[in-house]
Amino acid sequence: MTFLPVPAPGSTPLRVLTIAGSDSGGGAGIQADMRSIALLGLHACVAVTAVTVQNTLGVNSFHEVPDDVVAGQIEAVVTDIGIQAAKTGMLASASIIEAVADTWRRLQLSVPLVVDPVCASMHGDPLLATSALDSLRTQLFPLATLVTPNLDEVRLLVDIDVVDTDSQRAAAKALHALGPRWALVKGGHLRTSERSCDLLYGPSQGADFHEFDTERLPTGNDHGGGDTLAAAVACALAHGYPMPDAVAFGKRWVTEALRAAYPLGGGHGPVSPLFRLS
Repeated sequence: MTFLPVPAPGSTPLRVLTIAGSDSGGGAGIQADMRSIALLGLHACVAVTAVTVQNTLGVNSFHEVPDDVVAGQIEAVVTDIGIQAAKTGMLASASIIEAVADTWRRLQLSVPLVVDPVCASMHGDPLLATSALDSLRTQLFPLATLVTPNLDEVRLLVDIDVVDTDSQRAAAKALHALGPRWALVKGGHLRTSERSCDLLYGPSQGADFHEFDTERLPTGNDHGGGDTLAAAVACALAHGYPMPDAVAFGKRWVTEALRAAYPLGGGHGPVSPLFRLS
């Protein structure tokens, strides 16, 4: 695949801020984000929202970072280092979501913001309080350039069970109505199909819907796939890609990372952007 431009040694790269939780197993969360951001030639800045106790078998527990510390991390990075894009992952609670949204508005940030509305781990372990869903919808989605829910998150956010193309389109429109400029409904969890089709929706002068269709890869090692996709899209947006092109790039990146995924521990291994080094 064609990669993003890499700066010359000694040149300051573009910066992407990830606002998310830490994965002690190294497969998802901030660790996955930083892997992709670095391998794509950008500099990763972080605002840690939670520390999880997890491995390939699941999430045992997590500890939330205080709201003011989350907000302080964002402000420290933005006011000194500067960023060209940002993404969110695990935000854990309504108060953290509101702190992120309040900080974004207070700093009057206008860079692309990719919101990956992480609600649960791939094992079904909750990573977001149910009471925080409304804060996602009302506080963060209106600030988002793009939201990237999987089908389980779509069901929680807009109460639509995606089973086919028509329901996927209805879900994309319902998500868009919550305020983001673009909505991406990922089809990876639709196991009834031999293809994995992600659907992007954003009213424009051209096509409102954009489909990104690939073969479904037969691997159980897909931990961190959503984080890897969202991070790659954020990197492409930092480079100024139009949204459909940025999503197309992210889809290619995560597909190759799935091809290179490796077994780890006794559960689900991680997708691997290390293919970039081969």
